[in-house]
Amino acid sequence: MRKLLFVLPLLIAFVCQSQEKKTKDFDSKKHEVKFGAIKMLAGPIFEGTYEYIYSKDFTFGSSLLLNLQSDNSYNEDFSITPFARFYFQETQEYGAKGFFVEGFAKYVSGKNEIHNSVYYSYVPEKFTAGALGISLGKKWVNHSGFVLELLAGAGRTLGNSKVAPDAFFRGDINIGYRF
Repeated sequence: MRKLLFVLPLLIAFVCQSQEKKTKDFDSKKHEVKFGAIKMLAGPIFEGTYEYIYSKDFTFGSSLLLNLQSDNSYNEDFSITPFARFYFQETQEYGAKGFFVEGFAKYVSGKNEIHNSVYYSYVPEKFTAGALGISLGKKWVNHSGFVLELLAGAGRTLGNSKVAPDAFFRGDINIGYRF
């Protein structure tokens, strides 16, 4: 009887341990590349993003925007946007997904139409500016590493410029891959 009381708990512990669900380790995936789908279809404006996953709650990266058609009405021709994100996920599987808040800085060059009071017309003028802003978003990541991200935010132009816009919009539906 004593042998049974000793062997039975060992056997139960062994069986319970062997039934533990084995999942793939997603913590080794620390890099993401994404592109903005809406801007690419509407523009053509390419916005590529790289994001490094520092921890399950914090990431940082940068976005690069290139306006591929200079005669469209989008006022940014080039911008680089470094950012930092804080995630508030609901699950404990692996991090850097779910709802997030982002702080960003932006360096932008482009053109803006200025009203010419002498000729009563709008004249495009070139500008360069910097901006600081905040964004909100949500990210979904599937088990194979594909990423879907919704992002919307705004930034305020730094300095006093008569040509640059007072504020910049940041947002898109980003599609990418985590590796």
